[in-house]
Amino acid sequence: MKIAIQREDFDLSLETRLLSKIDGVGAVASFVGIVRDVRMTLEHYAGMSENSIKKIIEEAQQRWQVMDCTVIHRHGDLAPHDQIVLVAVASAHRGDAFAACEFIMDYLKTQAPFWKKEHRADGAAWVEARASDDEAAGRWEPPARKAG
Repeated sequence: MKIAIQREDFDLSLETRLLSKIDGVGAVASFVGIVRDVRMTLEHYAGMSENSIKKIIEEAQQRWQVMDCTVIHRHGDLAPHDQIVLVAVASAHRGDAFAACEFIMDYLKTQAPFWKKEHRADGAAWVEARASDDEAAGRWEPPARKAG
């Protein structure tokens, strides 16, 4: 398991190649988040962010056959088209790799302590959490048990 929170950019090809060299791996699914059209500053809570990501990956490992996983999240000042985040999951089978990758990204958006400030022409503002991110993460919750 690799978890990194860093200012520097990451190399998608290198990271997925490292995962693909593990014995028994038949699939590597990855997601790369990109800065849209607005400069931004990303902040995080050192230590707490890494622990949150570790718990999210451990949850994915309990749900699917995850052989290894890499999560790299950048912080600091980012420009449009910069890479923000990488989630890459190695598994023996594509279904597990895809599902775990999507789960990790959905939970990363809602459970890991990162804060985003957008810098627009009319000023800078902190970005509020989106209901759509909570809904995406909520679909992974187990169904509630019926009473009695």
